[in-house]
Amino acid sequence: MTHQLIHQITVPTPYAVGDVHCYLYMGEKVTLFDAGVNTEEAWEAFQQQINAIGLEPSDIKQIVLTHHHPDHTGLIEHFDQLEAIYGHPLTDLWLKEDCEYFQHYLAFFDQLYDRFDVPHQFRKIDKTVENAFKYQGNGRLTDTILEGDVIPGLPSMTVIETPGHAQSHLSFYDRESGSLIAGDHLLKHISSNPILEAPLVGEEERPKSLINYRKAMKKMKDYNIQEVLPGHGETFHFNEKLIDHRLKRQEERAEHVFEYIKEHRATPYEVCQYLFPKHYEKQFGLTMSETIGQLDYLEAEGKIKSYTEEGVLKYSPCKTLSY
Repeated sequence: MTHQLIHQITVPTPYAVGDVHCYLYMGEKVTLFDAGVNTEEAWEAFQQQINAIGLEPSDIKQIVLTHHHPDHTGLIEHFDQLEAIYGHPLTDLWLKEDCEYFQHYLAFFDQLYDRFDVPHQFRKIDKTVENAFKYQGNGRLTDTILEGDVIPGLPSMTVIETPGHAQSHLSFYDRESGSLIAGDHLLKHISSNPILEAPLVGEEERPKSLINYRKAMKKMKDYNIQEVLPGHGETFHFNEKLIDHRLKRQEERAEHVFEYIKEHRATPYEVCQYLFPKHYEKQFGLTMSETIGQLDYLEAEGKIKSYTEEGVLKYSPCKTLSY
């Protein structure tokens, strides 16, 4: 138990990240925040742990999802008696496997990787989507929520939009306890990867994940957070110095990228190879996401500029800078 009103439930996942946490909130309505991954092992572990605190799955009246990733949505289909499932509008597109959105999603990455000059052996976004569908829950949201909305039965809970790791990401601040149900927004030992995502259908510009993530981290200083309840790893006491440290580390990595670009007019793929020489082949999606985040940040800071040469995106230092 992390708080008299909040119980941590931990279930296994098939992913390298390891176990994932869900949180039971014993308020006016018994509410489950996040729902693990869709495997028999996760469901068995979930049932055992809620039984140990005197509950059955049928006691849970609503589910609130922090974001759309499959290790946080998987078990929703096991709760037939729910009154509601809440989450970000983008989460609903994933849960219902919206055909128009995913045709757009795959086409976007195909074109984007052309511009990034990514070799075809690393273009596995279709496999990533298939894997998400395999382990996520089948269903859809009954209601969508955004910043400032009030969740029924949870009057002390504040909904905070925290995009970055996922553009669908929401965090939930409990004013009574000072606890933040953080999903993957804040973890104790590592900074979450700002995942590269497609824009919504009808939008042209992709989300700038790292820039959004930095803004969302800074926003945490506006709340009197005492304890962080993360999706992975240990719970921990909140300290603003953690935010400052994470931001500084990102800036240091960006400076490392900048030093490279001062000497090499490079494609995103070349920068990714430089940043992650030992990891980019086996973890291409994650390493490319991190790479693009750094490039977006440097461009927003006015240190580098992008240009297209024979259909390929390249980056160079801004000439107005003195070194």
